Amino acid sequence: MDKRRRKQFRALKKGHPIVSIGMFIAMCVALTVLVGTIASLIISYIIDSKLGAEYNDLQYMKRIYEASENKIEDGQIFELLNTEGRDYFIVSPDGQKVYENGENTALDQRYSAFLSYMTDEKSTTAEAEKVIVRFDSQRGLLSTDEEGYIQLDEWDLIMQLPDIVESSTEVGTTGTDNFLTRLFDIQPGTVAKIPLWFELPVGSAGNILCGKAFIKINMSDFAWVVTLFFALFMLVLVMFVIIFVNLLRGLVRRRNATKIFFTDISTKGKNWMWFLLRGENYLKSTFSKRDKFAVVNLSFVNYRNYCACHSLAAGDELLMKIDRWINERLNRNEICARVNGAEFALLLKFFDKRALEARVRELIDGLQNIDGEHIYHFQAGVDLVGVSRNANGKAVKRRFFDMEIAYNNACTTRETLAGTDESGMAFFDEKMVEDQRWVDMVQDNQRHAIDNEEFKVYYQPKYNPQTDELKGAEALIRWISPEYGLVPPGKIIPIFEKNGFITEIDHYMVTHVARDQKRWLDSGYKCVPVSVNISRAHFIESDLAEQIRDMVDAEGTPHELIELELTESAFFDDKKTLVETIKRLKSYGFAVSMDDFGSGYSSLNSLKDMPLDVLKLDAEFFRGENSGTRGEIVVSEAIRLAKCLDMRTVAEGVEVKEQVEFLASQGCDMIQGYYYAKPMPANEYEERMKSNESNLRRAAESVEAAEFSTLMGNSEGDTELPILGM
Repeated sequence: MDKRRRKQFRALKKGHPIVSIGMFIAMCVALTVLVGTIASLIISYIIDSKLGAEYNDLQYMKRIYEASENKIEDGQIFELLNTEGRDYFIVSPDGQKVYENGENTALDQRYSAFLSYMTDEKSTTAEAEKVIVRFDSQRGLLSTDEEGYIQLDEWDLIMQLPDIVESSTEVGTTGTDNFLTRLFDIQPGTVAKIPLWFELPVGSAGNILCGKAFIKINMSDFAWVVTLFFALFMLVLVMFVIIFVNLLRGLVRRRNATKIFFTDISTKGKNWMWFLLRGENYLKSTFSKRDKFAVVNLSFVNYRNYCACHSLAAGDELLMKIDRWINERLNRNEICARVNGAEFALLLKFFDKRALEARVRELIDGLQNIDGEHIYHFQAGVDLVGVSRNANGKAVKRRFFDMEIAYNNACTTRETLAGTDESGMAFFDEKMVEDQRWVDMVQDNQRHAIDNEEFKVYYQPKYNPQTDELKGAEALIRWISPEYGLVPPGKIIPIFEKNGFITEIDHYMVTHVARDQKRWLDSGYKCVPVSVNISRAHFIESDLAEQIRDMVDAEGTPHELIELELTESAFFDDKKTLVETIKRLKSYGFAVSMDDFGSGYSSLNSLKDMPLDVLKLDAEFFRGENSGTRGEIVVSEAIRLAKCLDMRTVAEGVEVKEQVEFLASQGCDMIQGYYYAKPMPANEYEERMKSNESNLRRAAESVEAAEFSTLMGNSEGDTELPILGM
């Protein structure tokens, strides 16, 4: 998968619902902690404010004790302390009781705590001090007036809102057992007094003063706390509802967006992006490492023709039907999606290649008759994905699997069937890998090769079959690679035509042929026209004629020595532009020929519209079954038609004497083929030109000698000889 799609996939994963749910839970926890912290701070503030005064009183008693420590013996110090009206007791460091006032109800268990309190009434800041606390065995008292109290059980659990299991009727209570019910039955002005005991070290002897203190909570304070708690609870609830609703809305939006993102417009099923992500992730997972899979490129042949005969809407409806039909026949963990046009990507699980082949053929056979009215054709390319194993032979995850590469292999395989419209299937193999490597190598080296003139021009002569005289030649390209040697054109030209480099090759060939022709002219050779192939890709350029003219002029070559060959397929493109380009080329003095006449289906129509000079008969006319009587009839009529249109004819691919004799009898102007010569380097072609000139001279001398002999024979008995040349 490329970086762009990986980035899209990562963005999609970031929006996964689990992430949103996790964020929702985290926010709820954070709100709960926040509310708990606020409540804890409020309670701490209330307790500190209530206990601060009590603790200050005990600190006052401590100061009295320490100031009057010398009066312990006469008991005056205890009389002073008793005036505070507080229960307390004093013990020595070893635990012996020194003095006790009131009832000692303190529990033995001791706790450490921090208490914030004002050091004096004028202070504006509180100080925290570590204190020792004991709980009281009497739990707590509840007052409904200034004097009457009732005892509460489990007072130390009030903060945790337990149920009070013991009831009292001393002050006219209702006797209910539920704490909350009793709590809300309490009248305004009621005060809750919760006893605690503080320990303070006093005196130089290290004694401990343990005094009783009360947390006095008015019901107005409690109501304020309850109200605050209720407000916080409602705030949390509202925020929870808002977050939850937004979460649901976000999940719905994300689900809809994801559905749109992965939905194919035509079939309403899954699209290529879904197939790519889902398939690649599954094949990389642990769950699939022991299974074998096939990545299939399934193409609906001639889908465009179906749309042209029916409509685009009918085509989409058929694609939708095909998508549903295939998905209904998939097994678990198998997927299918439309890629583009009329192509579908399939991921199939298999155990045996033969069984897989039978299954794919079964799918194709079923699709051929999917609607019962037409017979459709489908072609499939298959790339097999085996099990990855480590050095010990154990199955491991396919960590480096790339679905795009596998699907491209399947497409490459399917394209080998593109020469036919019939249904079929093919499996990807290593030869295709080698072919692709060759394509990559050619493309990597094409620019370097043209810059270093590794491409060489070969010439194949054209001869007059009546006189065996050299009348022309065709320029053909060969690649002389330092690494691969002589590379035939069939291994490079199709690659250049696909990647667009063919236009560079055309420029290269025109320039080098013009350069050779100029060199031969300057050397005194009798040059004949040389034809150069021009790719159909070049004819999209409106100034093609001017480009060729300028290249030939730059070499100083006469235009009549350059002939431009157009393949018949070029006539299927923009005919208006093509005709205009041909006319301009002819106006500049170039001859124009149609190559491979008879290989297409619009030849006669092309001849009608195109102002051509030369017609080249396709080599297939002289090979195979068509080379018999019927083929001869077609060839002879083509030659006759060309003469009627004032065109010269060239027969290419001629290899045997009988073909030469037949073409000569039909008046064919030139023959190009192995019978006379194969393509050859420029130096060998020079020798052909020399030989042709020698033959022409010998022929001319023979003609002159024959004419002289005839004249001499006719002059016997005459008294005067005629003057030659008169």
